[in-house]
Amino acid sequence: MIIVLDTIRANMLESFRIEYVFLIARRPLRMIEKTMFKTFRVLLIVCLIVQLAVGPIWACAWDYDTLTMERLEFPDALELITGKFLRHSSEFYEWRIQDRKQKLEQDPSVLAYYDDLAVAYDKTGQHQMAIETMQAKNAIEPNLYETEANLGTFYIHAGQLEQGIEHINKAIAINPEAHFGREIYQQDLVNYVRLRQKDGKTVLPLQNQFSEEDIFDWPVLNFKDYILKVHAVPDSDSEPAVENINEELRKALKGIQGMMRFGHYDSPILLEALGDILSNIGERAYGSQQLAARAYLKASYEVEDEEVKQAYRKLAEESLSMQLESTLGGYGRQELSLDTLEKSFQQELAEAKAWHDNLHQDELQWIETGQDVDAAFAQKYYDEVTPLGDYANKIEAPKSIRMLELFFVSMIFFIILSGIALVILGIRKSKYKEDIFKGK
Repeated sequence: MIIVLDTIRANMLESFRIEYVFLIARRPLRMIEKTMFKTFRVLLIVCLIVQLAVGPIWACAWDYDTLTMERLEFPDALELITGKFLRHSSEFYEWRIQDRKQKLEQDPSVLAYYDDLAVAYDKTGQHQMAIETMQAKNAIEPNLYETEANLGTFYIHAGQLEQGIEHINKAIAINPEAHFGREIYQQDLVNYVRLRQKDGKTVLPLQNQFSEEDIFDWPVLNFKDYILKVHAVPDSDSEPAVENINEELRKALKGIQGMMRFGHYDSPILLEALGDILSNIGERAYGSQQLAARAYLKASYEVEDEEVKQAYRKLAEESLSMQLESTLGGYGRQELSLDTLEKSFQQELAEAKAWHDNLHQDELQWIETGQDVDAAFAQKYYDEVTPLGDYANKIEAPKSIRMLELFFVSMIFFIILSGIALVILGIRKSKYKEDIFKGK
């Protein structure tokens, strides 16, 4: 009995000590609890404010593609999109038509004159005359690579895709490596356009036109997908695959750029194809999106239908996903908007136009003064290189933000630790109350 009474007395004393300790510690515990909740709330608000100001911190730093970086990897792309490359004026081609006609009258055996004359006809929109000139050359000496390649191009420009493909195939058979294989990708592009046609008519953008093949076979959402499909070969599992996707797309890019340089650089079809490839090529994970957006924007400028214009602008806007621009004096970031990029692009187009206007004036002067325009042009321009970096890039790159990111990480860890501490305090408090209630 004495032992039982001693045990009860000991338990009562222990319970009293626990209750006493709890009563003494309750006030500081509540103060700590309130302080931690306030700190947590303040930190949360700060994080939200800084997140809104700085932008998408989920976009990794290496996703930021400055225009300079993209142009270093694809040095001709912006020049071709804006038209800032060596190309003749319509007056020059009118001069060349007359010049080559005279030369052919003097010596019709020079086959190169036929090529010059035919290209001049094509550049001035006289596609049928260009075709007939090549046919005349072919009658003199048939099955030349240059003749077949030109005939294929002229038929395509005239909208006669079937005949164009026929001659492009002949040119490839004669010399598959000519022009870095450009005709191979010209063939691919024509077949892609034919795949996208509706009732025999080409409807733009090509991306928006789908066929049953896209659903039941290899999905072809854009020209990039089509390239990978037609150049795929069976792998070890007998499944079609492209061994080196980036390398294949680079070949296609070179082919498209060649078509723009020596054909119609402002063709919306070529610009769309260029954008499709640039969106998915390069050393960075998201491709060269700023150049791709410019290609789609330029395509929107080259069409008259308002619905098509808006569709190309939408493609340009979608290309800018994960692209960043500077805020907060260069120390913050936000997603690059189409409006910001377009302002810079408009300035680039204006600079390109001013540059080419000078070239145009030179050609007009040479024509008026009766000079050999071919020789004058070669002397002044063929040794000149359009320098990389001539464009004024108005999209400012964010400055170094490592300290800012470190601050964010520190706050996140502090918030996590504060939450854990609150949970532990809550558990202990509940345990103390439970023990006191049970009389332990």
